Amino acid sequence: MGIIKKTVRYFLVLILVILYAVILALAYFNFPVGNAQKKSELGITFSSRYSQDIGLDWKKNYVALLDDLGIRKIRIPIYWDLVEKEKDVYDFSDIDWQLDEAAKRNAEIILVVGQKVPRWPECFIPKWIGENNEELRANVDLKNSEILQFIDSATKRYKNHPAVEYWQVENEPFLAFGDCPTPTIDPNMLDQEIEIVRKNVPNKKIIVTDSGELSSWMAASSRADVFGTTMYRNIYKQGWGYYVYPLGPRFFRAKQWLIRTFANQDNAVVIELQAEPWVSGWTVHKSLEEQFNSMNEKKLREIVSYAKDGGFPQIYLWGAEWWYWLKTEKNHPEVWEEMRKLIQENNV
Repeated sequence: MGIIKKTVRYFLVLILVILYAVILALAYFNFPVGNAQKKSELGITFSSRYSQDIGLDWKKNYVALLDDLGIRKIRIPIYWDLVEKEKDVYDFSDIDWQLDEAAKRNAEIILVVGQKVPRWPECFIPKWIGENNEELRANVDLKNSEILQFIDSATKRYKNHPAVEYWQVENEPFLAFGDCPTPTIDPNMLDQEIEIVRKNVPNKKIIVTDSGELSSWMAASSRADVFGTTMYRNIYKQGWGYYVYPLGPRFFRAKQWLIRTFANQDNAVVIELQAEPWVSGWTVHKSLEEQFNSMNEKKLREIVSYAKDGGFPQIYLWGAEWWYWLKTEKNHPEVWEEMRKLIQENNV
């Protein structure tokens, strides 16, 4: 009986120590930052697919971002299932147009390649691959795999395009999220994809990304020339509802220290900063009132300030299609105009 009491006592003490450590960590993470980043270059992610899905003319959306807001840093996903609808038959015309328009304005583009790229359902695999294609699932010899051939074709096509500044390989490959053949991208596959990009475009830097809040960053940052983190604050989770992550910007400074120290990674950017609502289901199917609960012009400024306090020199915002939708379809230009102010304040 004495042994049981001692075990229970030790167990309770351990729980208290852990709770105390968690409280101290949260207190540190939320302590105000004294040496905040004064200016951070702001860019966006743009998905022609998503823009079209929410009923917009995606080309007008894209040009407005370039010409009206003056965006000069854009992350563009190459959707495998749209480019290669039939095996070995490629149609890069939409990507060509976006890159050529960017080049006319001296904009810098991050091109994202892989089976998993930005926007839901995350993985965009052509139907002709088949749901049970083992090369997307197993740690096997991938030298002749379809995904590697696709990446090879894309990188060779754009290796000399003046607008392409960086290549991102897969999107959050180590995060189990999305409607994908496997919860995460096989590391062996990812390494071979990165190898192809390095071979075809040796003069460009490679970005690998990971979740800001739900990962250690080590696996992604150790493979990258530039590491990209996501950053979300106003969250919706089924069964929980809406909440705000209780993590201050020092949390991200601590994680940058970790990858500098243990992964030899000195280059970190915010690749995806929440700047649209996180709701249950499609954003534009919810009422404006519900949308504005988790994102509006005030929250936009606050989250940009938060990311700058995290010490990131470059910040790519998520939601440019939604801003344009609000402005053109709902006569609510407030978020769009706030973004204009933020660009003028931060981008030289």
